[in-house]
Amino acid sequence: MSALRVLLVDDHALVRSGVRAVLPADLVVVGEADDVPSAVEAVRRLAPDVVLLDVHLPGGDAPGGAGSGGAEVLRRCAGAVRPDGEPVRFLALSVSDAAEDVIAVVRAGARGYVTKSVDAAALADAVRRVADGDAVFSPRLAGFVLDAFGAAGGGGEVASTDAELDRLSAREREVMRLIARGYAYKDVARQLFISVKTVETHVSAVLRKLQLSNRHELTRWASDRRLL
Repeated sequence: MSALRVLLVDDHALVRSGVRAVLPADLVVVGEADDVPSAVEAVRRLAPDVVLLDVHLPGGDAPGGAGSGGAEVLRRCAGAVRPDGEPVRFLALSVSDAAEDVIAVVRAGARGYVTKSVDAAALADAVRRVADGDAVFSPRLAGFVLDAFGAAGGGGEVASTDAELDRLSAREREVMRLIARGYAYKDVARQLFISVKTVETHVSAVLRKLQLSNRHELTRWASDRRLL
C-alpha cells in the first residue's frame, strides 16, 4: 500500500506536533497550516490525499459562525484535486463534539469528523478510510449527521440551534460547552489555554447573548439542544 499524503491544519503547534508523532509510516505529513489563508494555500499547492482539519481556525472572513474557519477552508478549497485525479478529502479533527460544528463542516464538504480524544490507531484508520472515499464518524457524531440529513424533522431543530449559536463566537461556544458540562472556571482556562479572567468574560457574554441568568440555566439550555 502506497503512503498517503496528509496535510495538518490546526492553530496549535503542540497539537500538530502531537498528531505528526503518532501517525504511522504509511501516513506522511507533507505540510502544516495554522489559519484559514495558510490552509487554503497549502491545499492548493500540495494537493494532499487527506487534510486533517481543525474546525475552529483564525483568519476567516466570517468568524463566529458554526464550523467557523474550518468550514470556510472547505468552501474555498471545493474542487481541489489530488495528482491521481481524485478529490482532496477532508477529515475534521477537533476538540468539539457539538452537533452544530459537525453539521457545519459536513455541509461544507468534510468526509468525516473525529474528536481529539481519538486514539492513534483509530485516527490512522479514519484517515485511510476517508482517503478511500468512506465517510467516518464516531457513533455519537454520526447520530448528529443522521438527524440533520436523514431523520424526519431533524433539519428544523438543527436550523433553530444554529440560529441561536450564531450569536456566539467560536471561543464563546467552546467556553459555553465546558461550563455547561460542569467544569470549573480554572479547568476551562487550563483546557483552552486562556486566563480565568478571560473565561469569566466569555461566560458573561454567553449568558447575555442567550438571555440566560446563570450556569444552571445554561446547562439546561445546552442539554435541551443536545450540545453536551
